[in-house]
Amino acid sequence: MELKSSSFTEGANIPPKYTCDAEDLSPQLRWDNAPAGTRTFALIVDDPDAPVGTWVHWVIYDLTAEIKELPEGVVKTDTVERGAKQGINDFRRVGYYGPCPPPGSPHRYFFKLYALDTGTNLKPRASKQQLLDAIKGHILGEAQLMGRYGPLIQSIQRPKPDTADHGSPPRD
Repeated sequence: MELKSSSFTEGANIPPKYTCDAEDLSPQLRWDNAPAGTRTFALIVDDPDAPVGTWVHWVIYDLTAEIKELPEGVVKTDTVERGAKQGINDFRRVGYYGPCPPPGSPHRYFFKLYALDTGTNLKPRASKQQLLDAIKGHILGEAQLMGRYGPLIQSIQRPKPDTADHGSPPRD
């Protein structure tokens, strides 16, 4: 199985558009060559280089086997296309919240796709660990895409990290 994106390539820099330094859209993702017997897919995006340990940016699951792509900018709602569900990330929000590393070296972001022989039976808002527990013993195949990102401190005035909406300044 192979996971690709038109937004960035394996090992390359993730464009700011997909980070807290800009629109924070989820990147386009597509996959093919799923193993025979695949019923659903699950995707986890995390950053193992975060100062506090691995930081989860996106949890999405119960993507039906017919789905072979996620478009750019997946909505940040509990359920999305064809009943797929989104979990809670480490920002304590539903949906994709992209790279937002502190000043320093670029971080690595792993997009991990799992082909499963069944659905998860999870409700929306599951954590990464709940998803991993649910798919244990049901993984038929895995694919991974890794991108890098470092903060654009020089060119963009970044919002304070403690704001209410994942780095977005309060709205009037």
